Amino acid sequence: MAQPNPFEQQEKIPGVKHILAISSGKGGVGKSTLATNLALALGQSYKVGLLDADIYGPSLPRMTGTLGQRPTITEKQKLIPIRRHGLSLMSIGHLVDESSAVVWRGPMLFKAMDQFLRDVDWGTLDVLVIDLPPGTGDIQLTLAQKVPVSGALCVTTPQNVALADVKKAVDMWKRVKVPVLGLVENMAYMINPATQEKMDLFPKGDLDQFLSDNQIKKLGEIPFHTHIAKVAEIGMPLDQVYPSGAEAQAFKDLAKSVAEILQLG
Repeated sequence: MAQPNPFEQQEKIPGVKHILAISSGKGGVGKSTLATNLALALGQSYKVGLLDADIYGPSLPRMTGTLGQRPTITEKQKLIPIRRHGLSLMSIGHLVDESSAVVWRGPMLFKAMDQFLRDVDWGTLDVLVIDLPPGTGDIQLTLAQKVPVSGALCVTTPQNVALADVKKAVDMWKRVKVPVLGLVENMAYMINPATQEKMDLFPKGDLDQFLSDNQIKKLGEIPFHTHIAKVAEIGMPLDQVYPSGAEAQAFKDLAKSVAEILQLG
């Protein structure tokens, strides 16, 4: 007897209209920072949840100013997400101390992801943004098998070293039949404070050619600025601390593009 296709067994999360996966093939490209700021920008107009699915390296609690906070539990043994900056938040970092290592094998990762998706009372959300760990491993496959994902957003920096791994992430999403909504070029440039001219921090690689060849949209170019790192350290929204910066506007524009693609209303 033929075994059922695990990617045809997904069940929706009650009350959640869309699931948006934020993905990268490589660490260090600013994926978690982008996921957090995108969720904050979307949260200005929609009901948004943010799930930190990076079990081994959670950064959501610090980036959202919820470090040390613990979720409460309902009578039905459901975790209640932490509310901060208008978002519903959940992370393994809300359940264990920041300095404690999570030393788990695959089966425990599967169980943890299932609990985050099924045993959290997410309520009614227009979109649940999921910050995935780098790579194409257990967490990504578990997500694709468990729930219908509206689309994936891939994050890269401009150089070919990062692009080589993003290509793998794009290929993975195609294999598991999750639409790639587009790609975001993070740290795409820096604005020279003296001349206001754009400066390249990384050598420009073959990203634009790859996108053209594969008919993938570039949904945003996020500039580099120390402002972004500073607000992540203190757990405050970028547009509250530096509202007039080009960086805050870039995230607003990205949120608008994502909302249009998902047809949020």
